[in-house]
Amino acid sequence: MQPTDHLRAQLQQLSDGFRQRLKQQLPALRDQALELAAQQKPDLQSLEPIRDQLHMLAGSAGSFGFAEVGVQARELEQLANRCLRDGFGETCRQELADGIALLGRLPLGPAPEEPITDQMIADTCENRGIQVLEANPDLAMRMSQTLESFGYRVERHADAESLTSALRAHQPDALVIDVSPAGPGYQMLETIAELQSSWSHPMPLIAVSDNDDFDIQIAAVRAGAQGFFTRPVDLAALENRLERCFGSLQNEPFRILVVDDDTALAARFATVLSAAGMLVETVEQPRQLLEHIDNFLPDVIVMDVHMPGYSGPELAQMIRLHDNWLRVPILYLSAETDLGRQMAALLKAGDDFITKPISDSALLTTVFSRAQRARLVSRALARDSLTGLLKHADIKEQVELEVERSQRTHMPVSVAMIDIDHFKLVNDRHGHGVGDNVIRALANLLRQRLRKIDRLGRYGGEEFVAVLPNCNTQDAKSILDDIRKGFEALQFSGSEGPFQCTFSAGVSACEAPEWQTEEVLERADAGLYQAKAQGRNRIVAPQQKQGLL
Repeated sequence: MQPTDHLRAQLQQLSDGFRQRLKQQLPALRDQALELAAQQKPDLQSLEPIRDQLHMLAGSAGSFGFAEVGVQARELEQLANRCLRDGFGETCRQELADGIALLGRLPLGPAPEEPITDQMIADTCENRGIQVLEANPDLAMRMSQTLESFGYRVERHADAESLTSALRAHQPDALVIDVSPAGPGYQMLETIAELQSSWSHPMPLIAVSDNDDFDIQIAAVRAGAQGFFTRPVDLAALENRLERCFGSLQNEPFRILVVDDDTALAARFATVLSAAGMLVETVEQPRQLLEHIDNFLPDVIVMDVHMPGYSGPELAQMIRLHDNWLRVPILYLSAETDLGRQMAALLKAGDDFITKPISDSALLTTVFSRAQRARLVSRALARDSLTGLLKHADIKEQVELEVERSQRTHMPVSVAMIDIDHFKLVNDRHGHGVGDNVIRALANLLRQRLRKIDRLGRYGGEEFVAVLPNCNTQDAKSILDDIRKGFEALQFSGSEGPFQCTFSAGVSACEAPEWQTEEVLERADAGLYQAKAQGRNRIVAPQQKQGLL
């Protein structure tokens, strides 16, 4: 089954389940209203459960495709609120009962399908395809070798005709093209721009030129350029720009916590967001909220405003009592349309207000944009500015978390200490700018070759730490050795011409509950010291104590 078919089937199943729920809920709601209307002196409190059910229908029915039910429920909810405010007189009681009876007679046929867009389906591409148009065969070859070392699939073209044919047959993930006036790509920039407009997701374009003339750069931008390099091309910097273009897609999935007592609606939200590649956890009991946040570490919290016994703003204020969660955006969900009440809710610790019902695509766009912005802010605060990796304190925290997890699950965790060989010579010979490119290149290579569950940090200077959960010593050594070979094959551009670099690493892995973070790091550092002493450009795992793998 194709991803679109699978998602469509899931959404249809949820809509069918909601329709069956309506067939049971609406007659029961009608009977409650008729019974209340027949009473001479009804208790106002007996109206509140009816009002709450109408509120829930107003917020959820539209999301399942029953828009008319949602609109009518919203009007009846407002009527119930007026009855509660002004008194539950006979006229008001009868009007509410008649309205709920009409609500129960609305047609409940199959809900219309909402179009499933590409944005609603997770991008699962691991090895991204890059089309390269470069007439210089030597540069084209070096460019291909560099990009392939980082895990990209590269297809080279020497002329515009070959590239045009390939682009019309299949959209690549990115394009690297020579846009020099005398080069093969300059004349086809308009063609590329036309193709970009026809694709649902325009591809990143990296332009290479003999000069940085204004007109050339403008033409490249109009064709979708997200990077511009003049010759001689620093291939490590070019790859770094590509990595930035793909950054939002290659990061680990956004983590979304949905807090809503409407289980059917929460399930639909979870289905839509999960299909787009996000990790979603739902909370129905507010008392469990803080525990879920601590364990799940969400990027965004989507929270209903009205829940039995608690309000969304109250829970949001409780979350904000904890410094660790000050940066997590809280998106309120409610059928509330009164702007004043929305603003009042936002002033109590919220960040945005989503009015129910919300379409699947609107939900996805809203949550994705907030999660992306939150991740960028967290990245800026917790990540090293040069490499985008975790800072010293943050990677040590990750080591501690994974060692603790290893103790609980009895699964191994490997920690690697990585250091670029003879890095001081690179800075002395070629300058600190070139040295920064070498550091960035290794950071990108590690990020692309390791798994999404692995953690990476810049420990200081040219030294890195990698944390590999569920990975023993031998597997960690094998993985790092492959990366070592790829890094050794990279060519960098320096003041004295092209040059290459290597790195050394020490690996420590443990299951032993008595081992602490510092001991694991010290063991990895000892392996790094041995690798340096044995001639560098190698991976060493020192002999482990009992309990270590």
